[in-house]
Amino acid sequence: MQHYGNLRGSFVGACVVGALALGAIPATGEAQESETLVVGRAMDFNSLDPSRSFCDTCQIYLSSVYDTLVALGADNQSLKPGLAESWTVNDAQTEFEFTIRDGAKFADGTPVEASDVVWTFQRMKNLKSSPSFLMDGMISIEASDPRTVRISLESSNSEFLNKLSAPYAGIMNAEVAAAGGAIADETAAEQDQAESWFLSNSAGSGPFKLVSYSPEAELRLARNDEYWGKKPYFAEVVVSQIQNAVGQAQALESGAIDVAMQVDADTAASIRSDDVTVEIVPSYNFLYIAFAPGAKGMADVLTPKVREALTLAINYDQMVEFTVGGNGAKQAAPIPNGFPGTANLPLREQNVEKAKQMLADAGFNDGLSIMAGYPNDNVYGVDINIMMQKVQQDLKAIDVDLELRPLTYAVWREELYGDGLPMTGLYFAPDYYGAGQYPAYFAMMPGTTWLARSGLEDQEALVNPAAADLYKQALASSGDEAEAIYEQIGLEMMKDNMIIPMVSPNLVLAYRNDIKGVRYSACCNLPLAELTRD
Repeated sequence: MQHYGNLRGSFVGACVVGALALGAIPATGEAQESETLVVGRAMDFNSLDPSRSFCDTCQIYLSSVYDTLVALGADNQSLKPGLAESWTVNDAQTEFEFTIRDGAKFADGTPVEASDVVWTFQRMKNLKSSPSFLMDGMISIEASDPRTVRISLESSNSEFLNKLSAPYAGIMNAEVAAAGGAIADETAAEQDQAESWFLSNSAGSGPFKLVSYSPEAELRLARNDEYWGKKPYFAEVVVSQIQNAVGQAQALESGAIDVAMQVDADTAASIRSDDVTVEIVPSYNFLYIAFAPGAKGMADVLTPKVREALTLAINYDQMVEFTVGGNGAKQAAPIPNGFPGTANLPLREQNVEKAKQMLADAGFNDGLSIMAGYPNDNVYGVDINIMMQKVQQDLKAIDVDLELRPLTYAVWREELYGDGLPMTGLYFAPDYYGAGQYPAYFAMMPGTTWLARSGLEDQEALVNPAAADLYKQALASSGDEAEAIYEQIGLEMMKDNMIIPMVSPNLVLAYRNDIKGVRYSACCNLPLAELTRD
């Protein structure tokens, strides 16, 4: 996810120990209390409003406090019932009917009804905020009775159910949220006043409820005694702000926290405590470089052949070593490894001689100069500066001079949509399990984020008609047929040579030995309600 640059997962990398800003770390005793779970992470909240939130920590919070109609299974692929105990879908995958679970209640004890679902989804659509894309194509939604919701889409979408498993699609208590200033009708984008209310209140039916939130300090949750499902083991969860990997590792070793969420592989290797478990698992996150032929002065420079030459110059095997010390994987297309359509995609390989010849054939016998501007961030254990330095080093071998410009996120975005950035480096994490979100964001198709970013005024010249046609086919298909089509889409995106994955970092799970149930969730990062203490 991070549409809009992907704000998710942004945190400062490992720092000098003497300069640690540990934030509000709980006392050691609190982390060791049997019914209190303490999690350390750099919190990147942009909002606690489910229909405005869009970040990694947001996913953890929302999936703990707000139930979705359908949920992602522990296998990170299959769907299971959530607030909807059952559902039906027509053959065209345009009509969806959900039966709300009998006995499901919000945290205030009132029953979850179909009208709450209607209100929640209408508000998400009408707010026109970051998660609103989940409601794209919805033309009607109605409650035919207190337990039945019917949704109609304008065209086939085999990923609509997957979208509803995203934490941002959590169902709100309409009456309670409306009393806090939330509006669901067409005036929501201009008139809704609930964002500040959500900073100190929640209106969900999930296993936990909000107690308090102190920005840059801590988030506190309490067990929801009205929860319809299995009650969580922990009566209280504290998410404590610890800005960097070293600080999180130290707090974990001391027992000040139970789980550290952003320890990179290098820092994990320094943990010596016998009381700490460290697991390294693959993730669905990735970092990439992107070209913008529409940037000022680049139309005759970043041509298809030049872009291909630049991608051939990069040593992708070394990139994995350079950025994460081998604790990651190469990725072929801007669809994560393990998602539908990726199993047979050919991985990119370096070919310096071919790259040189292609540049010469394109008229750049003496090389060329390109500027790369990118957010000055450390994300998923990867310092983007380091990644871009490796790109710079590899391009030097084909006489391309890459000027590196690390920027604040605000300046990066301003320049991206101003004169444009010929090259940038960025990152992405999934919003739900499903390959369709990636061409919808990265492919050179009308309306996608990266067509707009890459083409500026001359977007049409970059459109790939084959990708658009295949995407429509994929959404009208399912199962093996859809997977085969997504593979073709992946190949088309690779041919475009616009979005080039650099590395898919592994994820470090670090926690005290007495904590059980820690796992990586593709939609929700860390399912807090599944954790227990021995």
